[in-house]
Amino acid sequence: MKFSIIYEAQMVDTSRENEARVFHEIVEQALLAEQLGFDTVWAVEHTALTQYAHMSAPETFLAYLAGRTTRLGIGHGVVCLPPAMNHPVKVAERIATLDILSRGRVHFGMGKGGTQQEAGTFGYELADLPPMITESMYLIPRIMTEDVVSHDGTYVKIPPREIHPKPWQTPHPPIYMACTKDDALQTAGERGIGALVLAFSGPAEVARKSAVYREAHARRDPARQVGFRPIEHLAALCPTIVLEDRERARRVGLRGQRFFVESLAHWYQGGPRPNAEDLSADENAAALAERKANVVAYISEERIESSPRETIHDVADDAYGDPEDCLRHVRRLAEAGADEILFLFQMGGIAHADIMETIRLIGEHVIPAYRAGQGPA
Repeated sequence: MKFSIIYEAQMVDTSRENEARVFHEIVEQALLAEQLGFDTVWAVEHTALTQYAHMSAPETFLAYLAGRTTRLGIGHGVVCLPPAMNHPVKVAERIATLDILSRGRVHFGMGKGGTQQEAGTFGYELADLPPMITESMYLIPRIMTEDVVSHDGTYVKIPPREIHPKPWQTPHPPIYMACTKDDALQTAGERGIGALVLAFSGPAEVARKSAVYREAHARRDPARQVGFRPIEHLAALCPTIVLEDRERARRVGLRGQRFFVESLAHWYQGGPRPNAEDLSADENAAALAERKANVVAYISEERIESSPRETIHDVADDAYGDPEDCLRHVRRLAEAGADEILFLFQMGGIAHADIMETIRLIGEHVIPAYRAGQGPA
């Protein structure tokens, strides 16, 4: 099991001063995570999604982070591949350079972006993107490995060129794909690459996704392989806040998740702007339940469950609480088939101090306890 963190650079206050503060806080959090045994920091790529995600240049953030760290994995989760947004030649060059400078620490995820807001920024219709993404997905590993590359595709044309540099890892960094639908899970499995999935709905949903992905991976045709380094790896995004004060962790975590869900509803379905008001844990749970009834948030066709609880003292089906709560949930995700936990701490105005405490408690208690127990209980 790998223990990692994924960042959206999400924020309530979008002033220039706070925007800068958030990025510097993320770096501080990542440096602490390296000290405490976390495996990888992943960064999304989104454009023009105010409040939901200000991580629009992950290649810059990750390069800076690579220079400040020595062991931590550097994860693109994911690079968006519409050619006008990220031309495959430039993607290959950037990934290879980052892999060299980090001495082989890069994990390379690919996708299309999830909203018309983003696609339209670069002159595309969202529905038209899948074949472009497929073409680039197969092309980029070739650029990273072939001495001379030429390509006469539908969306990308490259005359014979020597393209440099080549990555540190041979033949190239491990490749992943963002998967929000079952057909994407099947595609990732069939193409022999890792799957980055959501785990908002809990371990049962992760188990279902794992089954879809692994069945497709088991019957894959080598001719459909993306790149030249087959992997079987399912990484599950898990919203998490861990504090010494269990009640406060649940209040803070549920509030952050409510903001996250409402942000998704706003940009993916045209719902109202997210609400960052401070509520009790039970009030946040009730507000989440109400929004599920009235404004159901989907990414593509996947429902984002908000998982309200009757009381904050129940054994929760999420990772909000104290270290024992988190460890229990991590073990359930591992049993469900997750190979890596992508902890999501940075949601909806959650304070830097709370995120730092969360990282410290997971690093000092959850990761060692899990590894000492050699996996699921």
